[in-house]
Amino acid sequence: MNGWFTIEKIDTQTFAISEYQHYEETHCYLLCGQNKAALIDTGLGVSNIKCVVNHLTTLPVTVFTTHVHWDHIGGHKHFARIAVHEAEINWIDGSFPLPLEAVKAQLTKLPCAFPEDFDVDAYRLFQGTPQILLHDGDCFDLGGRTIRVLHTPGHSPGHCCFYELEKRYLYSGDLVYKGCLDAFYPSTDPLLFYQSVKRLLELDVNRVFPGHHDMEIPVSLIGEINECFSQIEQNGQLKQGKGLFDFGDVKIHI
Repeated sequence: MNGWFTIEKIDTQTFAISEYQHYEETHCYLLCGQNKAALIDTGLGVSNIKCVVNHLTTLPVTVFTTHVHWDHIGGHKHFARIAVHEAEINWIDGSFPLPLEAVKAQLTKLPCAFPEDFDVDAYRLFQGTPQILLHDGDCFDLGGRTIRVLHTPGHSPGHCCFYELEKRYLYSGDLVYKGCLDAFYPSTDPLLFYQSVKRLLELDVNRVFPGHHDMEIPVSLIGEINECFSQIEQNGQLKQGKGLFDFGDVKIHI
């Protein structure tokens, strides 16, 4: 390991693997059960996340993808079992919606102390065939830990959150985090984003683990985001191209 990743212990069998040195501040999560492990997302692909995972567990690992955006699938190439929602199989199987040069431009758009062994010219976007297709309501037993798939489109067509039944942990991907929530891309849908946030309100959640930035976020942030979307809808502006809405703690770009 070269110091690129930060490992934070959530509990004895749950770890956050983060890339704080990059402006995206991505988080991946390793969940270890009695028989299997799940890795939620693999980050930017700047450094080999599998080396970190191997340091933390010897269990067989399946990667569960919140969504097929470049900053969440960068390390998929290091794993043999990948799970992706069925709505985004084409994105990961050869039809990613951005060209490689555009991804590299986003990756390097702000100064960053990349590891010495990182070569942006050799950087490639992961493309491959997933071994598992995810559907809403699917449950996966890791051995004493059950992960439920929640299809939560809006940020992307196949975006998923993952809900852990026993611990009441919610892994929210790019649906809930502190920062600017993006629903302005051609492949996003602000109305579906709002509907997905509303769905999370029905869950009994103990902790929320986001895909980016500050990990210490209150469960109440889900309700705050829901209220912000509600205000935008009431004003007749829940449509792409309406700009950036700043509510203080919550920012929404549509």
